Amino acid sequence: MADSIQKVGVIGAGQMGNGVAHVAALAGYSVILHDVSTERLKEAMATINGNLARQVARNVITEDARKTALGRITAADAMSGLSDCDIVLESAVEKEEVKREIFHELCTVLKPEALIGSNTSSISITRLASSTDRPERFIGIHFMNPVPVMELVELIRGIATDDATFETAKAFVTSLGKQIAVAEDFPAFIVNRILLPMINEAIYTLYEGVGNVEAIDAAMRLGAHHPMGPLELADFIGLDTCLSIMQVLHEGLADSKYRPCPLLVKYVEAGWLGRKTSRGFYDYRGDKPVPTR
Repeated sequence: MADSIQKVGVIGAGQMGNGVAHVAALAGYSVILHDVSTERLKEAMATINGNLARQVARNVITEDARKTALGRITAADAMSGLSDCDIVLESAVEKEEVKREIFHELCTVLKPEALIGSNTSSISITRLASSTDRPERFIGIHFMNPVPVMELVELIRGIATDDATFETAKAFVTSLGKQIAVAEDFPAFIVNRILLPMINEAIYTLYEGVGNVEAIDAAMRLGAHHPMGPLELADFIGLDTCLSIMQVLHEGLADSKYRPCPLLVKYVEAGWLGRKTSRGFYDYRGDKPVPTR
């Protein structure tokens, strides 16, 4: 465990947040999981329990480790529950104004020496840090989805992030059993700078009628050995998140190659966001996923 960190706060009990809470508790940290929705907190605790049980079934961890990890996580529906955390990891929706509001509120309750990490997948760390009272103690800590399974974490310094924060964050991420890739503070960092334009191009390929959903996904699964086709992956990530990242790339780098595909925009406008809404490029409401185009 990173020496100066004992208690970890996680803001946002969605897919990413509950994954971060899961790995931190398993690594021996006390975890406070905060969300404004008590319903989401209940669902998150059930998800964490289910994911830990799956790890027991696969002999990745013991039953005792599952019980102990679960016992280390406390749900809190008020921001004040994070007041004595040593580091707080924000894992809210990928919208800058929402994150800024969260940081503003967090800074009023958080002890002065605590670090803040953002799990943003694309937004400027320097800009987010400027909305806090501690830009030198702010850093990007970008986990991959699903957090308990994926080995990589991107670490991103803002212009003001100091060396002590960077070293502590590095030790903390390593203690979770993750590998680190250090990225510069450019739109979408490394993974999504490469991955999302590929997904966007796959959507253009569909939009222009080059291939249907099944053909495009099969082509990349079987022709490039990707574990998931790009449209299936887009549904897994969430089409709203894909669109947000492409917009950050397009606005931040001012290059037309990052223009979000109009079909992606249309799906998001329809509320077809992928798995989480049961419809995206596939319809998940039946026994098996069926392409929607």
